[in-house]
Amino acid sequence: METAGPPAAPGQPGQPGQPGPVLGLRSLSFAYQGLLEIPYEVILAQRDTLEVLDLSYNLLEDPALLGELEKLSTLILDCNSYSSHVKFPYMPSVTTVWINKNKIGNLPTFVEEIRSKFPNIKILSMMNNESAPSYFNGGSLDQYIDYRQYVISQIPSLKILDDTEVLEKERAQAKKTYRIQRTREGSKKRKELQN
Repeated sequence: METAGPPAAPGQPGQPGQPGPVLGLRSLSFAYQGLLEIPYEVILAQRDTLEVLDLSYNLLEDPALLGELEKLSTLILDCNSYSSHVKFPYMPSVTTVWINKNKIGNLPTFVEEIRSKFPNIKILSMMNNESAPSYFNGGSLDQYIDYRQYVISQIPSLKILDDTEVLEKERAQAKKTYRIQRTREGSKKRKELQN
């Protein structure tokens, strides 16, 4: 008959009873942690399985190493310190980005970054940013419509912008509006060059 030895002291490496990192997680949340930096060591340990990452309500600015998460589909960055000039890694697996209530002020710069780094994005939510005017942050209906048309025209893969589905008639109008605007800008530049 076998007898068990003394129980392992809690916290001794390699001993039974010590909690180790849980691997194989599909979802991780670091929301409301007051983080200044992304906890890459913990997150990247899940690189083979992680699909949803919630980093909301922190003080984060630099998402550079998240590109190693090849299965990630949803990235939640609400209520942080991201600006229009944030540099994301190329992440073709990501289809959903929530970046509500950050410091995004320059819409064209930010939208270009989203379009180029998340080529398969379907859902983008950027409510409560300066560059996303709405009734809730002092924007007019015309500003809201223009904002939606611009984003939809620049990111054709979008199915949902903020909390509203992108309708086909809205997509057609956005394409028409911004094609005209680009043509006018091109004509204006040609005239300036001729003078």
